[in-house]
Amino acid sequence: MKRKSQGTGLLSGLFLPLVLAAAAVFFAAALNSLDQGRAQETYRRLEETLRRGCVACYAAEGFYPPDLDYLTKGYGIQIDETKYTVKYQVEGENLMPDITVLERAS
Repeated sequence: MKRKSQGTGLLSGLFLPLVLAAAAVFFAAALNSLDQGRAQETYRRLEETLRRGCVACYAAEGFYPPDLDYLTKGYGIQIDETKYTVKYQVEGENLMPDITVLERAS
């Protein structure tokens, strides 16, 4: 009869918890990456929506929105002010405003 060595039992006893821990770390990293990708997409969409709203205003009214409030109220754009700060600088009625979207620190 062959005997099982105690070293093999110990190794197999540690293997499963290590694999489970590695899987948990991998899963957490994947969720973090997904969350970062979603935040970047939301940021990009907000900036694009603001620019499209400016162009729509210019096409409909013949001038760019004079301020951010005019753009958000007149064109239904919503800004999550807890997450983003928008700097809206007007150079003139017939020039596209300088729009800068900044992410607020958490």
